[in-house]
Amino acid sequence: MTTTQKHYLTDMDGVLVSGRQMIPGADAFIERLKASGAEWLVLTNNPLYTPRDLAYRLQTIGLDVPAERIFTSGMATARFLQAQRPEGTAFVIGESGLTGPIHDAGYVLTDHDPDYVVLGETHNYSVEAITRAVRLVAAGARFIATNPDPNGPSEHGLVPACGAMAALIERASGVTPLFIGKPNPLMMRLALNYLGVHSEDAVMIGDRMDTDIIAGVQTGLSTILVLTGVTPAEAVGRYPYQPSRVVDSVAEIMP
Repeated sequence: MTTTQKHYLTDMDGVLVSGRQMIPGADAFIERLKASGAEWLVLTNNPLYTPRDLAYRLQTIGLDVPAERIFTSGMATARFLQAQRPEGTAFVIGESGLTGPIHDAGYVLTDHDPDYVVLGETHNYSVEAITRAVRLVAAGARFIATNPDPNGPSEHGLVPACGAMAALIERASGVTPLFIGKPNPLMMRLALNYLGVHSEDAVMIGDRMDTDIIAGVQTGLSTILVLTGVTPAEAVGRYPYQPSRVVDSVAEIMP
């Protein structure tokens, strides 16, 4: 009896890196993935940066992850838009990690009667841009947001992120956004399609029960929770869904 080759989707923050530091053993884990012959992707809800940007940032801390092995919520959002309404128009609030893939998908970026308002992350949210988004959504533009994370880390502490800004636009316009990133299984499906593999042959590795693991469970993947990030071991049993495995870190995972 032969065992089917497993393929891997792995979260980045809390699994491979913590802040600006590599999690011990993450480099060896990436090298094991490369040697295994498995298909694999590093997933991130952060739409700020392009895969090339992220690959460079990871390389500076000792992680050799090629750009083509990185899949962001910005890329997922662009693929969703392309499938839903090819060659459409969008008013986009975000950085190059979002605007680039949407441009590449054949979209025109405009604030004149766009098909979609797309909210991502940006280094400086503009009140003017948020106000424009509210008015466009209220006027009938479809409302998409890259990820539901309400805040994120910075060198100076927490900063508001896409989820918080989406709540503001929703409250002001009365329209609820569709979030593309985790925990939406759509992000997982788009990543699997990008790799060309099936859910039953894939494993999701993450540090958060409420995003990574639930997304994996809802997509039909095996799941591995690592204890190097957000969810502590004592909290796992409280959830109505459970990971397939719990390990201390990716250093223990043998593809």
